[in-house]
Amino acid sequence: MHKKLFIPGPVEVRSDVLEKMATPMIGHRGKDASMLQHNISDKLRKMFYTHNDILLSTTSGSGLMEGAVRSCTLKGAAVFSVGAFGRRWFEMAQSNNIPSDIFEVEWGQANQDEQVDQVLASGKYDLLTVTHNETSTGIMNPIEEIAQVVKKYPEVIFCVDAVSSAGGSKIEVDKLGIDVCITSTQKALGLPPGLAICTFSEKARQRAEKVPFRGYYLDLMQLYKYIIEKDYQYPSTPSLPHMFALDYQLDNILQEGLDNRFNRHIEMAEYVRSWARKNFAIFADERYMSNTLTTITNTRDIDVGALNKELGLRGFQISNGYGKMKEKTFRIAHMADCRLDDIKELIGNIDEILGL
Repeated sequence: MHKKLFIPGPVEVRSDVLEKMATPMIGHRGKDASMLQHNISDKLRKMFYTHNDILLSTTSGSGLMEGAVRSCTLKGAAVFSVGAFGRRWFEMAQSNNIPSDIFEVEWGQANQDEQVDQVLASGKYDLLTVTHNETSTGIMNPIEEIAQVVKKYPEVIFCVDAVSSAGGSKIEVDKLGIDVCITSTQKALGLPPGLAICTFSEKARQRAEKVPFRGYYLDLMQLYKYIIEKDYQYPSTPSLPHMFALDYQLDNILQEGLDNRFNRHIEMAEYVRSWARKNFAIFADERYMSNTLTTITNTRDIDVGALNKELGLRGFQISNGYGKMKEKTFRIAHMADCRLDDIKELIGNIDEILGL
């Protein structure tokens, strides 16, 4: 039996979107492939509210995270972390021999603009990474306030991990001055995993040109040059099935209307939050709650694994706490093409199982 997914990714994918992945192959060096990538880029610019170039990578979002920190750091990277995935960016920098420091807050808290200002004022760093939406803790960082601080430091490349928020929450890349905004297909975009996406500013391009060792497969300049010099081509073999499905799904997203889509995510989030407050507690600082996922504190000391097993028999799946938060928290995702009625059905089944 298929389990309807309410986990932080991969998400439930509509059957019509899945069918697009079975589109017959085309030559990836031909004009049709160039047109496909061109169309995708134009649609993604609308979703990201940007005029910047769009880079695609046949990797998970982590691929472009590593590519960004390696391609765009000359002096040092300041990595701000609110959970497991912020720390991952630091580990990437370290393993690529990039001078870097991590600035962590207690899980459940958000990064603050004052702290970012203090760190950047040191002059040690020319690249900043921030997690917009952290799926381990359910925190959505105050990216607008952080962006205002970053604008005071024009030499700093501003990189944002929007893997679990882009397509489900409004991110105005140009207005915020984000140089590299990264996402991937298996979260709020509502596609299977396997393709990563980022915006790439002219400022980031100029920086990357100065970095001598950017690697090969994840070199952002390599991806960029194939767009500009080879008319929207990809340097290696792209995942054409993902591109067919992404092109189609972006039409669905734009047809729904971006504001409508973002509001739908907020509506689902508020329903889950209300239920969590009544029956458990919300783990994240309530000033900075994610719109695509809620992390719930297990105040009743329920057996989360057993709950998920019973949900599985009914055709649903939620997520246990991440890492050190396993059984101490559990997580309900509300993103992509999920609807409020789906959330109500899930919560109703949880209530029945737990006798709430």
